[in-house]
Amino acid sequence: MHELVEMMKTGGAVMVVTKLIILAGSVAAVIIGIERSLFLRGFSAKARELHEQIIRALLRGDAAIALHESDRSHIATVALYRAAFDRANRQERIADAVDRARREVIQALRAPLWVLGTLGAVMPFVGLFGTVVGILGSFRQISLTGQSGFAVVAPAISEALITTAGGIAVAVEAVILFNVFQARISREAFDLTLRADELTEVVMDHAGEISAAMQAPRSAPAPHPEARAAVAQGHA
Repeated sequence: MHELVEMMKTGGAVMVVTKLIILAGSVAAVIIGIERSLFLRGFSAKARELHEQIIRALLRGDAAIALHESDRSHIATVALYRAAFDRANRQERIADAVDRARREVIQALRAPLWVLGTLGAVMPFVGLFGTVVGILGSFRQISLTGQSGFAVVAPAISEALITTAGGIAVAVEAVILFNVFQARISREAFDLTLRADELTEVVMDHAGEISAAMQAPRSAPAPHPEARAAVAQGHA
C-alpha cells in the first residue's frame, strides 16, 4: 500500500489523476466481471427452470398454473411468457410480441458490457497521456536545473511509462472480460431464441385455454397431483 501511495504522488497532480483513473478502471472491470459472472450463472438455471415449468403446465392443460408461474417469477425472461399470454386471444401477434420481449431481454443482458468496451478502447490512451505528461515534466526539470543526460531523465521517464503499462493492462483485462461475456450472452441468446419459438408454438396451440384462464380470477391454483403426492410422501 505504501508503494502504491508513493507511485500516486510521483509526477504531480496530472499524473496522480491519471493513475487514479487507471486504478478506478481496473476496479470497475473487476466488479463488472464478478457481477456478470454471478448474474449469468443464476440467470441460466432460473430461465431454464421457468421455461420447463410453464411449458409442462401448458402441455398438460394447466393454463392456470402456467399463469401463476409467470406471475410469481421475477427473472427477466418472464417478459416473454407474459407477452405471449397477454396476446393469446390474438394469435397473429404472439410471435411478434415474444420476439420483441426476447430482444429486450438480450439487450438487458448486454447492458453493462459497454463499460468494458469503453475501458478497453480508452485506457491505453489514458496511460499514454500520463506518459506524455511525465516526459514533459522531465524536460521541464532539465530546463530548470540546467542538467541533462540519460541519468537525469531516466527516472522520470521510467516513472511516466508506468501509466502506459497500467493503461494497457487495464485495457487487456477489459477486452478479455468483454469477449468472454459476449460469447456467454450469445449462447444465452441462442437458447432464448429456441425457447421463444417453442413458447410461441405451445401458446398458439393452447390459446383458448390460456384466454379462459386469463379471464378467470387470478389466485394461486391448487397444486398438481404430482406435487401433492410429493408433499404427502414427505410428511409420511
